[in-house]
Amino acid sequence: MEKDNIKFPRPLKDGDKIAICSPAGKIDPEIVESAVEVLRAQGWRVEVMPHALGVYGNYSGTPDERFSDLAAAFDDPEVRAIICSRGGYGVVHIMDRLSKLPLADDPKWVVGFSDISALHAVMASKGIASVHASMCAHIKEGADDPDNAALFGILRGERPVHIFDSHPYDRQGIATGTLRGGNLAVLAELINTPYDILEPDTILFVEDIAEPIYKIERIFYQLRLSGLLGKIRGLIVGQFTDYKPDANYEDMETMLRDAVDGYSFPVAFNAPIGHVDHNVPLLESAKITLKVSPSGRNSIIFHR
Repeated sequence: MEKDNIKFPRPLKDGDKIAICSPAGKIDPEIVESAVEVLRAQGWRVEVMPHALGVYGNYSGTPDERFSDLAAAFDDPEVRAIICSRGGYGVVHIMDRLSKLPLADDPKWVVGFSDISALHAVMASKGIASVHASMCAHIKEGADDPDNAALFGILRGERPVHIFDSHPYDRQGIATGTLRGGNLAVLAELINTPYDILEPDTILFVEDIAEPIYKIERIFYQLRLSGLLGKIRGLIVGQFTDYKPDANYEDMETMLRDAVDGYSFPVAFNAPIGHVDHNVPLLESAKITLKVSPSGRNSIIFHR
């Protein structure tokens, strides 16, 4: 059910500290260094956590090391935002330990996407808003980038309005509800756990990368058979990238159109969300209004 008592971390001001963590995959240090320069130019102090640039197989560190970086950042009263350096895979290793931290005592912004959807799920389970947004590889492009500017505005307390082109498969309508979602494969693995954010009465947004069409269809049929799809208020379909056509569908969007056939909630396709250059920042757990319009322009409006 919707939570009406969502806590929003306080807006960042000049001089506040941002921690860079790598709770999943390893990252090129030069990417992080470039992003740090951009963040410092915004007037913020930046601390790269001890294991953020490490290497342990495909990960930045052992589960203990990755957890210790996040725990230290959450515990530091000077840290007001935690930006994840990249996604990959690995947040699932430390979710249970993270959930035992007193996260709601001093809420901090958590920023990231892809595998970081699991960390957003932890924050949502504690009733804390977070930011589904690009990470260091995009932040390094600078403050003039529109998506970076929107992210920095959110961290400073702004509430964005995202407007994007309509799609022939859109289902028109207006819906208001709590925004939840992220990487679909990650979220599907959390169903029936304490971090399951696929809930009724929400507006769901989804994106993914390198997943075959049939696997995404399987997840949507799971949501149909569980009854969830009949209880959401709206659906925002982001970008599904790096997949191939199969014998049944030429593209993911056609499959998704069929998978949500028969429901009445509004559906907006082609939203600029996901593993693409134009990845708009979204406030997870915030109240929004989704407008899927016949005018050719759709909008996501965040409430204060």
